[in-house]
This record gives sequence, structure tokens and C-alpha cells, in this order.
Amino acid sequence: MRRSTLAVQVGVLARRSVVRTLRQPAMVVPSLVFPLILLAINASGLDSATRLPGFPTDSYFQFALAIPFVQGALFSANSAGTNVASDIESGFLNRLALTPLRRVALMMGQLAGILALGLIQAVTFVVIGVAFGSGIAAGVSGALVIIALSLVISLAFGCIGAFVALRTGSGEAVQGVFPLFFAALFLSSMALPRNLIETDWFRTVADWNPVSYMLEAIRSLVISGWDGEALALGFACAGGLALIALVAASSALRTQMVRT
Repeated sequence: MRRSTLAVQVGVLARRSVVRTLRQPAMVVPSLVFPLILLAINASGLDSATRLPGFPTDSYFQFALAIPFVQGALFSANSAGTNVASDIESGFLNRLALTPLRRVALMMGQLAGILALGLIQAVTFVVIGVAFGSGIAAGVSGALVIIALSLVISLAFGCIGAFVALRTGSGEAVQGVFPLFFAALFLSSMALPRNLIETDWFRTVADWNPVSYMLEAIRSLVISGWDGEALALGFACAGGLALIALVAASSALRTQMVRT
């Protein structure tokens, strides 16, 4: 009975989260358009980098194709945080606290909207990549793995956004953290492979930045095919970050529900 009740609660909240996300073009459209604009700019402006000795491909578009997947996930964080903050500010969370709703159902339901947006992003970016001649070296199965990894990345950053919203109860705070996510993207191996970064401090930051390994896992499937080490590191970084952020968000939700 409990499992059945939990499933119903998750289903209702998940449907609400997905519908609310898809009904907000201001969140969906920028998360698709801006990453593609950045991809076009990078592919045309940095193509000369492919002539560097040791660069993994002769097409910078192919190298940069991984960027939209991570950048789109950053928009997922903003979307998730804004939606949660809106629920707090509108009093929706207060009303839920008066019901028998289980906290795990609320958290899982909120994450459904993140995953729906992440799926739309991932499929779109894969289609664009193939349509413009990049191709996926790992084939169709590799494309499916890219989509799966992209969903884990979206979940990770979405949970971070939800955590910020639950801790602060403010949509403005979520917007304030958003630039920090982009800093993490730019301080990674986004523009160049880590072994070709000559500035010592930048290379050190990129080595410690989990975003670098998420990008490299996707690139391995696009450029070289199946690379077990790159994929293991990518999924480990994305999954580890998702787990930590999920635990933090769940703890913040517990505190928020007590406050109400």
C-alpha cells in the first residue's frame, strides 16, 4: 500500500513538474538556443586550434559538440531552482506540509521536470550534431550513452539548483548562483584538451574540475568511439555530483518542511 501511495504521489508531482516546465518557453527555448549559438561561435572562431600538434580531431565543431550538453544542464539547474523557489514563495510548499505527502515523493516529482528538459536538450543536440556532419564515432549506441550521460549531468546540476532554492527560498539567489555554473564550464577543458593548456594554474583548475571529465566523456564517444576510462570518469563525476547534490537538497527540503 505504501509503495502504491508513493508511486501515485510521485506520478502526480512528476506530471505537474513536467507540464510546468514545458509550459515555460522562457526556460525551454534559451536552454536550446544559447548552447547552439555558443557552439556555432566556437566552431567558427576556434577552428585554427585544430592545427595544434596533438589536437584530437581536424573538426573543431566535432570537438565543441560536447559543450551544449553541459551548458544545457546548467540551464536545468536554473529551471529547477526557479521552480522550487516559486513553490516556496507562493506558499505551495507550506500547503504540502499539511498533507501526508512524503518528502521523497516531492523531491522525485520535482526532478521529473529537470529530466524532461534534459531529454529534450540531449536529443536536440545529438540531432544537430549528426545533421551538421559531426557524426558519432561510437554509432547509435554511443548516441544513446551520450543522452544517458547528459541526463545524469542535468540531474546533478538540477539538484544543485534545487538545493540553493530550498536553502534560501529565493529565486533571486538561484539567479545569483547561475554565473558560477558558467565559470565552472569556462574553467574546464571546454576550449582545449587539458594536455594542450599551457597556463599552469588553468590546467590545474581544469584537472580538478569535474566538468572537464563530463565533457571528455561525451567527446570520446563523438570523436574516437568507445573509451572506457573517459566514460567511467565522466559518469563517476556526474553521478557523484548528482548524489551529493541530491542528499544536500533532500536535507534542505527536510529543514524547509520543518520551518513551514
